[in-house]
Amino acid sequence: VQLQASGGGLVQAGGSLELSCTASGFSFRTYSLAWFRQAPGKEREFVAAIDWAGDMTFYEDSVQGRFTMSRDNAKNAVYLQMNSLEPEDTAIYYCAAASTATTIVGSWKPHEYSYWGQGTQVTVSS
Repeated sequence: VQLQASGGGLVQAGGSLELSCTASGFSFRTYSLAWFRQAPGKEREFVAAIDWAGDMTFYEDSVQGRFTMSRDNAKNAVYLQMNSLEPEDTAIYYCAAASTATTIVGSWKPHEYSYWGQGTQVTVSS
């Protein structure tokens, strides 16, 4: 099982980035996907989630309206388009997968996700 996140980088406040996460080794279409982030000295926090079909998305309040999560089941990939970035968005971003058989879509609890990517660093300068 592998989740490979990419697309992080350094961007100025107000800028945009798109993160990608490709998956292998499990039945991608039967899993909901999520993005979490962890800033230095802080706990890992939920950012966004999407159901197996891509029909439902959930967002943490601070990113609602700025971030958009999507998925492409044909490519076993999930994306996070981040616009109007703020310095507070600086963190390592992780993609995670949870089986729809065991976890409610949109769960904000990290321990309910079975698989995790390695993370990609996003740094927003002011």
